[in-house]
Amino acid sequence: MAQNMKQQGKAAKVTASLKWKPIISIAIVCVAAIVAIAVILNQKPAESQPGTAAVSAVKDAGIVIPVGDISEKATFYPAEIDGTSLEVIAVKASDGTTRIAFNTCQVCYSSGRGYYEQDGGVLVCQNCGNRFATDQVGIKSGGCNPWPIFEENIVLADGNITIPYDFLKESKQIFANWKL
Repeated sequence: MAQNMKQQGKAAKVTASLKWKPIISIAIVCVAAIVAIAVILNQKPAESQPGTAAVSAVKDAGIVIPVGDISEKATFYPAEIDGTSLEVIAVKASDGTTRIAFNTCQVCYSSGRGYYEQDGGVLVCQNCGNRFATDQVGIKSGGCNPWPIFEENIVLADGNITIPYDFLKESKQIFANWKL
């Protein structure tokens, strides 16, 4: 009888420890899922940004943007220059002119999160929340707005706007901390 009670005691301990295993397993899975979701939400790959264009012509020529592809919806042209990722915004202003700028804020660029996303007719800095009219892209310098690329830094020929490689290389330092 004493042995029978010992076996029942062992069985009760095993049963009690088995009750916690599913709860612990579920808790571990939940924590892992929460961490995975947090990591995914904090990442923002360029491919996920609406209006991101594939840049096939980043070589000695620089970034080539077909003028016919530019609309009121901002298009973001990613490039990698000597291991530094950068991006250019191209958008048509309400007066029909083409506006070009780097997709980094002149004030917030060093934070690494000073990039823009379009919300209607404005670009919104993802670091400070400043809203900047697309009509002002590329013409206004200074302040919390996209870093302009002026006419003297582009080449317009054969229906394309080309941002020369050398200019991109000179400008890449503003993307040193970029986290897009």
